[in-house]
Amino acid sequence: QVQLKETGGGLVQAGGSLRLSCVASGSVYSRYRMAWFRQTPGNERELVAVLRRPTGSTTYAASVKGRFTISTDNDFKTCYLQMNDLKPEDAAVYYCAASSGGSGPFDYWGQGTQVTVSS
Repeated sequence: QVQLKETGGGLVQAGGSLRLSCVASGSVYSRYRMAWFRQTPGNERELVAVLRRPTGSTTYAASVKGRFTISTDNDFKTCYLQMNDLKPEDAAVYYCAASSGGSGPFDYWGQGTQVTVSS
């Protein structure tokens, strides 16, 4: 069983930066992919960034590319999302997710952390 816990959310002014962290428990083999999603009220959860353990390859949503960076520590236990040049439209609840597979739905989710961006 994998548990994910996010920290690092908060209030920031537009143009500012935040770094989200997600600490994972359980076997590393349950974390083939780790990702960050975000969701605003009334909208579907949106994939922000994903990182694949075997290759280290990353994929970003077009809206955050060049501003956000996903990374992990060496043992793939902690996943980070560095968010720079934040915009009011980046405000959302951010969720960490993990998957034991290379594609398809994510198996494990954190409880979410709120990011608020003031203009």
